[in-house]
Amino acid sequence: MAILQLKKYGSPVLREKAVPINNIDTEIEKLANDMIETMYVEGGVGLAAPQVGISKRIIIIDTGEKGIMVLINPVIIKREGEIKEEEGCLSVPGIYSIVRRSSSVTVEALDLKGNKVQVSQEGFLAVALQHEIDHLDGYLFIDRLSPAKRLMIKDQLKEMK
Repeated sequence: MAILQLKKYGSPVLREKAVPINNIDTEIEKLANDMIETMYVEGGVGLAAPQVGISKRIIIIDTGEKGIMVLINPVIIKREGEIKEEEGCLSVPGIYSIVRRSSSVTVEALDLKGNKVQVSQEGFLAVALQHEIDHLDGYLFIDRLSPAKRLMIKDQLKEMK
């Protein structure tokens, strides 16, 4: 396993729509393991491949009590409710803000064995799933902030570029 370099705000790969994974092979398994190791070293609870410079549709999330979830080509198929939670991001270090998200989501994806899985989460884990899937579509949590909030963090963002 290897620690991968995190891409920070301003890196073009963070704004790309990641490409679907058509073949789950040893390269994808190694990527997943490297992402897990990188996430732990960096102190995150989730990580998307674009955050390590790889434009592929794979995310990992540490669910706490249930361990690691590796989701390939995840798609949110159901959303319910609303929650406001403070979010931060390994790719936008030092910036935290309240973000409005769905309070419950159901996601369809493939696991590392190529099996179709369906995951339903509420609260913090629902937020984490939405946050990481956003990365696969080229969005950062700061894109979900109001214009006033974005204006407040504008100077911090300029320093990152």
